[in-house]
Amino acid sequence: MIDLKVVHLNTYDGNGGAGRACLRLSDALKASGIDSKVLVYYKFGQNPKIDTFSKTPIQKAMAVYNILSERYYAKWLSKSVKTPFSLQWFGKSIKNHPEVKNADIIHLHWINHGFLTPKFLAELDELEKPIVWTFHDSNAFTGGCHVRYGCENFHQQCGNCPILKINGDNDISHKTWLRKQKAYGELNFHIIAPSNWMAKSVKFSSLLGTRKTSVIPNTIETNVFKPYVKSEAKKILKINPDKFVLMSGFMPSKNDKHKGTPYLIEALEILSRRTGIQKSNIELVIFGNKENAEMPEFPFKTTFLGTINKDDHLAKCYSAADAFITPSLEDNLPNTVMESLACATPVIAFTTGGIPDMVKHMQNGYLAKYENAEDLANGIEWLYHRPNKEAIQKAARLSILSDFSEEVVAAEHIHLYETLINLQPK
Repeated sequence: MIDLKVVHLNTYDGNGGAGRACLRLSDALKASGIDSKVLVYYKFGQNPKIDTFSKTPIQKAMAVYNILSERYYAKWLSKSVKTPFSLQWFGKSIKNHPEVKNADIIHLHWINHGFLTPKFLAELDELEKPIVWTFHDSNAFTGGCHVRYGCENFHQQCGNCPILKINGDNDISHKTWLRKQKAYGELNFHIIAPSNWMAKSVKFSSLLGTRKTSVIPNTIETNVFKPYVKSEAKKILKINPDKFVLMSGFMPSKNDKHKGTPYLIEALEILSRRTGIQKSNIELVIFGNKENAEMPEFPFKTTFLGTINKDDHLAKCYSAADAFITPSLEDNLPNTVMESLACATPVIAFTTGGIPDMVKHMQNGYLAKYENAEDLANGIEWLYHRPNKEAIQKAARLSILSDFSEEVVAAEHIHLYETLINLQPK
């Protein structure tokens, strides 16, 4: 293995799935002997392992201005739909930053919200270094949206965007597409898709369909997210050990399209009416959001854990559950699914996005038909009546250790880095 200095670039420090995935990868690489560092545009926390481009008061103020401007302009120009959209009008040049200039590999992650515009991305080609870009969502190959749902405009040149208030052939999405086309024509980079679904999406895109793409998943700290004895974990949450516990993550408004909350509500209603289901024996646990006026009503006793900031406690919460349910309608490689499986808790989800890369139907979880609440309820009932739950729990844990552990994922990245280094002109 050759000596490598890798710098990872992300907008935020762990604020969201991409930030967590970025830091987890960097830690895994360091554990494998790589000089790996994370640099973010704006740093919220105090993690000493993460550096930032915005250190001085003036730099921080400028970053806040860019971030807020990007977000509010996008909100003003978009319809009132829960689909994130980025304009990439505001940004920062980083080509002269010492850590970027001295790196052997520049690894891009999530770079929206006022960080890197197409113009500032193209500048990185001047450094003549291998550039790798992990696509944590679809924004890199669309005219602005991060979640596509059924829209296929990215197959062409975007335009007529269903998200924008003012749309047409030459709307903002098409103009953004053209800016990206120009920038990508000046920038050589290798794409990493965390899931097969994302890789397939890239191939269909008009912007990047011919680019080289490797499928390498995100990783997880398997020594932190690990199984605990379920009965003991339930006691920690003050739940009767004999209860069948269903867990789900962040519950936004029931009108939120991306997270699929209405399907979860409907599935639980269906389940509660079925014969053979003892309602008093089932409890729902939700983390990531406190109980509030927008929280929907569920047909089972529900415990709201709020935001959990400590991963070891989060692992115990996963371990307390007999099943983790995610009704997401489009997701790349969701951290919550990986975390749950690592804690030996089977996952019940729709067959969508990168979830089938992790959940194997009726082996370590259940893949329901897309947007089918009835089948989501079938998955819960299947596990509820399953006599050999321990075998499914064991399969859940083993699936993460074999394909998503730090050692496995770090080795795949290192192999790619070395290949790209060797392809550089001597």
